[in-house]
Order: sequence, then structure tokens, then C-alpha cells
Amino acid sequence: MEITVGMTGTVSTSVEREDTALEVGSGSLLVYATPCMVALMEGAACEAIAEAVSEDKTTVGIELNISHLAATPVGMDVRAEAEVTAVDGKIITFTITAYDETGKIGEGTHKRAIVTSQRFLDKTYAKL
Repeated sequence: MEITVGMTGTVSTSVEREDTALEVGSGSLLVYATPCMVALMEGAACEAIAEAVSEDKTTVGIELNISHLAATPVGMDVRAEAEVTAVDGKIITFTITAYDETGKIGEGTHKRAIVTSQRFLDKTYAKL
């Protein structure tokens, strides 16, 4: 299967205390943390292309431009949606959007690069 414009992915979760800005260290309030929303958005991007990435390969995030538009309390469900908007060789571009039960909480764009898993790990751990 080939990665093509229009592929979509969705992931969801429930906001727990450990997902809050206070707990992850990105703020002082018990509200859904921006880093957790970003991880959910990246997960949706990975889900969008999962079936098209061969077993020996994976994708890594290389660029992210997001806005966190609204706060979400603990206990509320959140979901992220991603859509492939461009494929340029090994670089895939996505639009990403996050929602809670009341509406949109985040939006932006994301780029991921296709890499060979073992080669990527070998190069990374060669730094040690």
C-alpha cells in the first residue's frame, strides 16, 4: 500500500490527572496538557498511515505547528484526527485537529519522515 493524500487517522482517550499541565510540568493547572494533546495528534498521524508503512520502517516527527485553542478538564474524552495533505518522497505532511466533548481544542500541521527503524536506532545510539 502507498501513502496517499487523503488518508486519515483518529485516536482518542480520556483525560486523566497524569495528562494535566500540573502533572507533566507544562503548567500549574489540572487541565489537559499541551504536550499530551500533541502526543495524541502525532498518534493520529501515525494511525493515518500505519497500514502503508512496512514492518522494517517507521515514521518520526520532524515538524509541528499547533495551536491549543481551549482547555479540557480531567474526566472528559478527547480525540485527534489527522489527514495526509502532501507526500514528498519520505516526508509526509498532515493537518491535525483535536477535540474534546464540547468542540475543537487544537489544530495545526505536522510533518513526519519515513525511516528504516534499525538504521535510525543504530545512528541514534552511536551518540553514546
